[in-house]
Amino acid sequence: MVRKNRSITPAELRGLTQARYSRRDTFRLAGLSAAALALAGCGVEGQSQGGTTSADFWADKKSNGKVRFANWPLYMDPEKPELQRFTEQTGIEVEYNEAIQDMPSWFGQIQPLLANGDDVGADLMVISNGQELTKLIALGYLAPLDRKQLTNFTEFTDEYHTMSAYDYGNKYTVPYASGITGIAYDPDRVGREITSIKDLWDPEFKGRVGMMRDPQEISNFGLFYTGVSPADSTVDDWKAAAEALKQQRDDGIVRAYYEQDYIQPLTNGDIWITMAWSGDIFQVNAEEGSNLKFVIPEEGGTLWTDNLTIPITAPNPVDALMLMDFLYDPDVAASLAEYINYICPVPHAKEVLLDRAAELGGEEKKALEDLANSPLVFPSDSDYAKLHNYVVLDVESGEDEEFNSIFQAITQA
Repeated sequence: MVRKNRSITPAELRGLTQARYSRRDTFRLAGLSAAALALAGCGVEGQSQGGTTSADFWADKKSNGKVRFANWPLYMDPEKPELQRFTEQTGIEVEYNEAIQDMPSWFGQIQPLLANGDDVGADLMVISNGQELTKLIALGYLAPLDRKQLTNFTEFTDEYHTMSAYDYGNKYTVPYASGITGIAYDPDRVGREITSIKDLWDPEFKGRVGMMRDPQEISNFGLFYTGVSPADSTVDDWKAAAEALKQQRDDGIVRAYYEQDYIQPLTNGDIWITMAWSGDIFQVNAEEGSNLKFVIPEEGGTLWTDNLTIPITAPNPVDALMLMDFLYDPDVAASLAEYINYICPVPHAKEVLLDRAAELGGEEKKALEDLANSPLVFPSDSDYAKLHNYVVLDVESGEDEEFNSIFQAITQA
């Protein structure tokens, strides 16, 4: 990673990877607090602010010269060069807060305010795809985007970020950054190329395999193993996937089920192969010089996305929309990619990074070239073709509870 003129220590840099993990709590359905669970169980009826069309919402809105941006920790350069540039170009002041620690608690904080038509303290917020985002859309709590004003997004985003199952056509969201759940391994220890989900079930790696504890994540790989696409799966498919995962566990192949701590066991040799998130592997290789490999298995991997959204009660939505679109300028997106190291939704940012690299030398040049040429940051079309959506669970019918109980029986036994 290239971080000029920054006073971040190597230990803090390594901490960037750990900070990303909390973002995956959006899929940790069983990890909700009691308060968040109570809110999550609320029905849509009687709470919705819905029915607002894009034209109606934006008809009387004007720029107020300020915007409040709520994001996750360590998801932007501490010096905020992109936001400084936005202010220089537009005159709009940005108040940036690392207010979001996990999706359940953030949803629990903003839901009562949105239900009452009150300001949540943010005009722009980063929301992960998952059940909280589904509820925010269903309840009418997110502003319908005016696509005519999102000129950079329209011109520079790729098609893969406009066809999401959770918000097809980007009516309420645009991606901030994405990541892939796939397989990471130490090639020196496994002794061969890893290509398949079935490698995680190989007795050759008995006691050296890591799997994720999160029900949503581990279910996906169980479904891939049984030949089922997660987004199209049924209860019977879940049970079959759970049986395959149970056999893997009972055969002693799995060393442990991990939440946010699989990198250390992978680097020190406790595990040789594991489920992993793409950005984590890029970061640890870049920061520590390790040679870990990341692969999207031939059966498929999953794509998750953290999205820019505008709450329906935002007092400065025009300014928020302008900032949203500004972040899709390829030069700005390239700057963000240098720090974030997850999938950039702007393919043209790769060209910008390579152009910058051509003007540099030594380690800085190599770092930028490695970033621009990494399929973990700029996946190929063939990579995207192997990525799947997560199954959408119906909370009101209790489907999520059934799902959780099936897969928690594997990881918590």
